Amino acid sequence: MFGFQFQYPLALWLLAALPLLVILFILYQVKKRKAVKKIGDPILVNALHKNHSPLKVILKFVFLLIAFALGCIALANLRKPEETTNDVRKGIDVVLALDVSNSMLATDIAPDRLTKSKEFISQLIKGMPDNRLSLVVFAGHAYVQLPLTYDHNAVRMFLSTATPALVSAQGTAITEALQKSENAFNTSEERYKTIVLISDGETHDAEAVNTAKEMAGRGILINTIGVGSEEGGFIIDPISKIKKLDASGNVVLSRLEEETLKNIAQVTRGTYIRLNNADGAVKDLETTLSSAEKKAFIDLSLLSYQSYYWWFCIPMLLFLLIEIFIPDRKKTVKA
Repeated sequence: MFGFQFQYPLALWLLAALPLLVILFILYQVKKRKAVKKIGDPILVNALHKNHSPLKVILKFVFLLIAFALGCIALANLRKPEETTNDVRKGIDVVLALDVSNSMLATDIAPDRLTKSKEFISQLIKGMPDNRLSLVVFAGHAYVQLPLTYDHNAVRMFLSTATPALVSAQGTAITEALQKSENAFNTSEERYKTIVLISDGETHDAEAVNTAKEMAGRGILINTIGVGSEEGGFIIDPISKIKKLDASGNVVLSRLEEETLKNIAQVTRGTYIRLNNADGAVKDLETTLSSAEKKAFIDLSLLSYQSYYWWFCIPMLLFLLIEIFIPDRKKTVKA
């Protein structure tokens, strides 16, 4: 499936030094001849250098150039993947965008919205072993926690550390979350791309739906998961274990706002799902994604390579040895 390739192709740029080495060699020879002429009588100087062989000097230099070129190619490490180790996966690219704002600590869904969302994501990961996943967390700002990867254990590890403390600025910046999620995709690869946005929808982000519509034009499907209830719930501070109060000293009641989430899914032809039950939500989302186009993708990180640098190292050493044993003097014939 794969042909030969260089592991370190930048090393081949060293070959650009070959013309410079030739120029320096020519300049050295010219300077050397001028110096010889300044020594004294040309006939006497030629007699002293009668056994010197300019052709052998050039030949030695050519061998050094060839050894240098072979060394550069060897350094680039020509290699070829072993086809028996190719791990071909057919899946899609999924960015999980998780709301970690303070309102996700509301307890209208036991034990709280954020914990329930993590449970949903964990079960979703189990159902998509062949998909590449990325994790984005957001509140007042959004951050890519993990780029697209097949390492689902890494996704679970980063997921476990997702808390409101990760984002200092509070709020629910859905537009920025969508933009960061799109940036996580590899635009050069023609693979099915989808974002799963998990949030309680408490936002004043008026541009979120327009942003989603533009992304739909670029082939990105957005599925939204609403977390919470219409009745709402109190936000419990994880440290003090008391209900959060507003500036006036009143208890904050956070409610699920579905309108924005539904509109985002609608304009991208995605699906909106309310997270009442993790198992049911996972099945509904898997049904939506099951019709997605799946293209083969080679996980290069799992390939075993056979290196062929020795193809160039061995002849390089031979040319160096030959250069060493070639004298720069002519053979003398005994009378």
